[in-house]
Amino acid sequence: MPKKNPLPVEDLFWKCDPGKFTFNTTDEVPSLQEIVGQDRALKSIEFGLGISNNNYNIFVLGETGTGKGTSVKDIVEKKAREEPVPDDWCYVYNFSNPDAPKALSLPPGRGADLAVQMDDLVESLRRDIPKVFESRDYEKHRDEILEGQQERTKALFFRLEQKAIEKGLLLKKSVSGLSVVPAKDGKAMSQADFDALPKDRKARMEEDLTLMQEKLSDVIREARVIEKETKERINSLDREVVQYVVNPRINELLDGFREFSIVVEYVNMVKEDVFASIDDFRPREEVPMALGAFRLQRPEPTFERYKVNLIVNHKGSVGAPVVFETNPTYYNLFGRIEYRVQLGVATTDFTMIKAGSIHRANGGYLIVNALDILRNIFVYDSLKRMIKNGEVSIEDVWEQYRLVSSSTLKPAPIPVNIKLVVIGEPFIYYLLYNLDSEYRKLFKVKADFDNVMPKDDNNIRKYSYFIAARCREEGLLPFDRSGVARIVEMGCRLAGDKEKLSARFNEITNFVVEASYWARLANAKTVTGEHVEKALHEKTYRNSKISDKLTDYIKEDTIMVDTDGKVAGQVNGIAILDPGDYAFGKPSRITASTYMGDSGIVNIEREAKMSGKIHNKALMILSNFLQERFSRKFPLTFSASLTFEQLYDEIEGDSATCTETYAILSSLSGVPIDQSIAVTGSMNQKGEVQPIGGVNEKIEGFFEVCKAKGLTGRQGVVIPRRNVKNLMLKKEVVDSVRDGRFAIYPIDMVDEGLEILTGAPVGERGPDGEFPEGTVNSLAEKRLLSLSRTFKEFSRPAVQKKAAAKEPNSGNDSDKKN
Repeated sequence: MPKKNPLPVEDLFWKCDPGKFTFNTTDEVPSLQEIVGQDRALKSIEFGLGISNNNYNIFVLGETGTGKGTSVKDIVEKKAREEPVPDDWCYVYNFSNPDAPKALSLPPGRGADLAVQMDDLVESLRRDIPKVFESRDYEKHRDEILEGQQERTKALFFRLEQKAIEKGLLLKKSVSGLSVVPAKDGKAMSQADFDALPKDRKARMEEDLTLMQEKLSDVIREARVIEKETKERINSLDREVVQYVVNPRINELLDGFREFSIVVEYVNMVKEDVFASIDDFRPREEVPMALGAFRLQRPEPTFERYKVNLIVNHKGSVGAPVVFETNPTYYNLFGRIEYRVQLGVATTDFTMIKAGSIHRANGGYLIVNALDILRNIFVYDSLKRMIKNGEVSIEDVWEQYRLVSSSTLKPAPIPVNIKLVVIGEPFIYYLLYNLDSEYRKLFKVKADFDNVMPKDDNNIRKYSYFIAARCREEGLLPFDRSGVARIVEMGCRLAGDKEKLSARFNEITNFVVEASYWARLANAKTVTGEHVEKALHEKTYRNSKISDKLTDYIKEDTIMVDTDGKVAGQVNGIAILDPGDYAFGKPSRITASTYMGDSGIVNIEREAKMSGKIHNKALMILSNFLQERFSRKFPLTFSASLTFEQLYDEIEGDSATCTETYAILSSLSGVPIDQSIAVTGSMNQKGEVQPIGGVNEKIEGFFEVCKAKGLTGRQGVVIPRRNVKNLMLKKEVVDSVRDGRFAIYPIDMVDEGLEILTGAPVGERGPDGEFPEGTVNSLAEKRLLSLSRTFKEFSRPAVQKKAAAKEPNSGNDSDKKN
């Protein structure tokens, strides 16, 4: 009988020796100040941040929980502190085109200075200009101009009136204005008196009326010219007196901004607008209304156009900005134009332009999540456009989709110099890289965070520093050496490799927090290994309802899985179920039936469309393995069916290839298989056993079933030897192996596992090309030969009948041809 060689206990688990730590508790060790185990990613980020080309933006990829977000933020902030502070940005009123506000760039802090000084300027003008108009000198000069106008106008009409009197006419005022009418006794002549005049006098008077009416029109035009000149003189006077207030204050403001030509140009335009809008600064006057004693004040003028809308203020900042936008909607990134609603009408102006994260990160770094920018409409394409054009525009992005276009502001675009850092999952990176040609041009730096790191003394020591940092930052109990050692062991389990440690530090943090909770609940002063073990047990219990239910079904024989006895053509396989929060192994019964026919191996799951491509490939490998082994002397002509019993979900993967091989060989040879041993492992066409994933969960899953049904000491699991380095089994399994109640069998070739399961030699071909008598291969080959001959005999009459049916037809055809 072949000898079984189970793994020794020391190969089932790597134990971290607490003695390698020199501290008593983590209170004695420093906090971790660096990023651990990500040398490749850190060098990529350093390269991307160091190169100034706008197309060398960075995509940081890695599994969730590897700390890539926190790490990137820390690295970028550290580099940004050494860089210069970028300029302030503000929007101001465009006096030549009010719908297109101008953008001004000023050194850090100067934008805020300009905004404050402009507010002070307007306030002082509103206070001092009305005083000028209320001064006696101004009123005296203004009265002189008005009196001069009145005298000139009065003289014009006096001369005209004298001429009219000389001709027997009179100037008459009416609602419609002045007119020339015939006079009689110093009064306007009635129509009856005019009609009674002699014909010749009447004709002469009509000529005089026409002539004087023309002269009246000339006088009125001349009076209007005098009025216009008077108004110009008053405006000139207003401008002259206002200059004494405006110019000193404007010059005082300009003295601080002489080196900025764009500010000088803007302030000069402000000055010209002030002179053109002097009436806005005059004292308010009450306007009488027609309805009794009520009076209406002149509308309050607005001075919003003189404000400075400071959208980016770097006053007091240190280094370049770093913005981590957690909600990258279009408006949060690119800014927006807000509206105010009054009496049902929405209005806006340049003071309601609001900056986005891109404006605040301009001259520095913007960090966003890849999935977030893809979820939000317009964002991804707009970011690419921003990088290509080197500028950002604030606009109403929904305007193009409205049925009725509404007028709005078109602020001037702002040049941007920004390094974009996108954080995302690997599948998003490769999706964009392969489907978007522009992406490859704009994101040329890939920083790939690994989820594991080497298990050396340096990284183990850094694990203790990390635990100390979490304890200090979150107010947790300190860990002693046994607690730290157990956390390191769990890091090794998460990595799935005895020579690796997990870099998924969020998972490590969860264990640290939960272990501290259970230690505090036990009134302990430090967290020990027992508390960490308690945290692991409780977490498993919280998440293992589905696993426990399935184990109960197997124990009740609702799901049929044998853990004792021997059956031909039946093997226990193990699948991995992962609902998301907890992965576990689920034993399944795999059966094979072999019979006469020429269909080959039929995968029932495939026929029912319940298997994936990898599983279908594994069945083809199995078929070719059998062909290579047994069809040297005769062609294989048989039918076989394989199925996972009581499987109601789709199956995928190749980890059951060895199990399915054993089921078919057992069915062919008639040699029963030990049901107390489960199998997992993939294989190639040469019969070499290949490693699989989830080996710990699979072993523990079958162990739980065996424990529920009763451990006999004969139970165990066959695994690929290449998976031994991945074993980090839980304490209960290790203890059972130590006590001889469970076993793990590593194999390199598929035949090794068959001998363990059957207890019979598999057999190899000898020099004569035959398998040794009585071996599994010999029995299987004999069965295959028998099935092939029997099928051939049954098929021969049908072939002969078919051939006979063709012979008369062929003879008749030849006769017809002859």
